[in-house]
Amino acid sequence: MSFSEKNKIRVAILDLYEGHANQGMRCIREILNRFGDEKNLDITWDEFDVRQKLEVPSLSYDIFISSGGPGSPLDSEGSNWEHAYFTWLHKVQSWNYSAVNPQKKYVFFICHSFQLACRHYNIGKVCQRKSTSFGVFPIHLLNDGKEEIVFHQMKDPFYAVDSRDYQVVEPIHNNLLEMGATILAIEKERPHINLERAIMAVRFNEYMIGTQFHPEADAAGMSMHLQTEEKKRTVIENYGEEKWASMIEQLNDPDKIMFTYEHILPNFLAIAVKSLQKSFEPVEL
Repeated sequence: MSFSEKNKIRVAILDLYEGHANQGMRCIREILNRFGDEKNLDITWDEFDVRQKLEVPSLSYDIFISSGGPGSPLDSEGSNWEHAYFTWLHKVQSWNYSAVNPQKKYVFFICHSFQLACRHYNIGKVCQRKSTSFGVFPIHLLNDGKEEIVFHQMKDPFYAVDSRDYQVVEPIHNNLLEMGATILAIEKERPHINLERAIMAVRFNEYMIGTQFHPEADAAGMSMHLQTEEKKRTVIENYGEEKWASMIEQLNDPDKIMFTYEHILPNFLAIAVKSLQKSFEPVEL
């Protein structure tokens, strides 16, 4: 299949890692490459260093993926980079609300970006956890999550990589209802522990969705990364050898992280492409 310039799928990756070493950006790039190859699509992308260079994409892109990142999603309030980020977000939202724009812009928020969006829209309380969440954990679907097409074929629970010191809890239901947002998933239910369960996924509107976990996590790549001498030592020093061994075991389970990697972001991309490029052959989920 050949493509004209107008049939290219343009993706913007908003990099919130602030120059810190990470696996997230590599994983997002690989998902885009793999998806384009499998679906025979002409996908191009550009990356924007939001926190260090105040870079945000224009509205010439079709799809936006906003990454995870280090640090507090609270301390950046009022910063220049956050102002630029939310200005971009408002422009996307205005574009999507306008009837004169038939092709809408699709956005996926990951972890830190998700926490920022939840704080910005005031749909839950963003706060520091009592302890770091780090590892492979079950994610429980709520009723809306079971109907969510981005979670098509996901089991209840499914498993995902979680790495965060902060959380979104205590949903503000009136604000969720007012903006048409729905909570899709929560972290592991533990009724015997008197702690609020974190909100792990939200559909903000028809075109914007986000997760507090890392759906882009690549099982094979992360397993190799965790087995490097430096990373293994760091994990064991901070979380213990049992946690390190458990992560390696679960990363190699085809029904856990590999399954999540192969479905959630690819489902999101397939939905966006179907809507954006009606002239393409149908993209199967």
